[in-house]
Amino acid sequence: MAEALGTTTTTTAKYISLEELKEHNKRGDIWISIHGKIYDVSNWLNKHPGGELPLLSLAGQDVTDAYVAFHPKAAWKHLDAFFTGCYLKDYAVSEVSRDYRKLLSELSRMGLFEEKGHGVLFSLLFILVLFCVCVYGVLCSGSAWVHLGCGGLMGFLWIQSGWIGHDSGHYQIMMNRGSNRFVQILSGNCLAGISIGWWKWNHNAHHIACNSLDFDPDLQHLPFFVVSSRLFGSITSCFYDRKMNFDSFARFLVSYQHWTFYPVMCFARINLFAQSFMLLLSKRKVPNRGVELLGLLVFWIWYPLLVSCLPNWGERILFVVSSFSVTGIQHVQFCLNHFSSNVYVGPPTASAWFEKQTKGTLGIKCSAWMDWFHGGLQFQVEHHLFPRLPRCNLRKIAPLVRDLCKKHDLPYNCVSFWKANVLTIQTLRNAALKAQDLSNPVPKNLVWEAVNTHG
Repeated sequence: MAEALGTTTTTTAKYISLEELKEHNKRGDIWISIHGKIYDVSNWLNKHPGGELPLLSLAGQDVTDAYVAFHPKAAWKHLDAFFTGCYLKDYAVSEVSRDYRKLLSELSRMGLFEEKGHGVLFSLLFILVLFCVCVYGVLCSGSAWVHLGCGGLMGFLWIQSGWIGHDSGHYQIMMNRGSNRFVQILSGNCLAGISIGWWKWNHNAHHIACNSLDFDPDLQHLPFFVVSSRLFGSITSCFYDRKMNFDSFARFLVSYQHWTFYPVMCFARINLFAQSFMLLLSKRKVPNRGVELLGLLVFWIWYPLLVSCLPNWGERILFVVSSFSVTGIQHVQFCLNHFSSNVYVGPPTASAWFEKQTKGTLGIKCSAWMDWFHGGLQFQVEHHLFPRLPRCNLRKIAPLVRDLCKKHDLPYNCVSFWKANVLTIQTLRNAALKAQDLSNPVPKNLVWEAVNTHG
């Protein structure tokens, strides 16, 4: 089995130190430790279902907490194929990690990772109803106001399909992998025009390196936004593998980012469309590339066709603007959870998994009847600590997570939706004021390079 997977078994050494483990942290030589056992996953890099970035980011470290967070029990049986025969001689477990793993085991014993409820079925039926109402309103009504309202409903539909896509990317929401994959393509590619493959590539990197300025793509929005003046140094994105240039063009945009934030969010979907095609048309290995492209083709047939059925260009433009603006609410929600939280520069530290996740996230207080609106992101701390947990169970475990944070004197940040918006704008404003300080020189104004910076 080991030879079939291209894994080399080491028999000369039985124990290595953490410092020796750290030396195996580059492409072609990637070792990790799980529960003190050393695994060589170098040849698994291009086959890893979560993409290569999580392995590259955590290479040369003990990744036990991250591993148990993202992998179900079924994945453990595959580890033996990568075992080197070595053990970590200075393996130790902190009190925080010990309690985290204990809580995870308890949640698993309670069956909460398998208990998904009927929310998925209701959501899919709701999305179907919304779609039919939008199509009926466009085709059967002559009222411009009805057409405008249908545009807004379309944006709301995209929000709900986004929650389905998010859930299906983290855990199996359907009975089997085939139907789960079908729902992913349907909700993401076909209905929303966003590649589920791109989303998983991006989102896995975000979870592993939560709020790292150079490793987390969810904080890399130059030239439009920065959340920290550290980005003024034009640091290199380890996700996009290119330098994020902060020149005079970026400085101009960032200087007013607290005013442009909401207008830009109204059209942020355009960036997701572009990123989806850029990945699928690139040379990067993408699973099921053909199906992904076919799903996007479906979207780019039905949506323009529906828009073309409107009586004039004025109503067509308003329909598109309305649908994009409403779904902009979801883009704002993604930003609220992290923009105002603690940030850092450098790769994620696997040994401080629990600490990094709690410090880099912000939850949203809301009543249970508003859970549909936030799609589970209101329990951001819980979601980052237990990404495989179905969102219907996040509210159940919130008190347990809050108590664990209190026990270890770690932040459990949770505020109202309004307060989260205020904190986000304050963060953007603080960075904007620093950008307006002309005493800090910036590189030559390379407008083309700034506009073509990914993220």
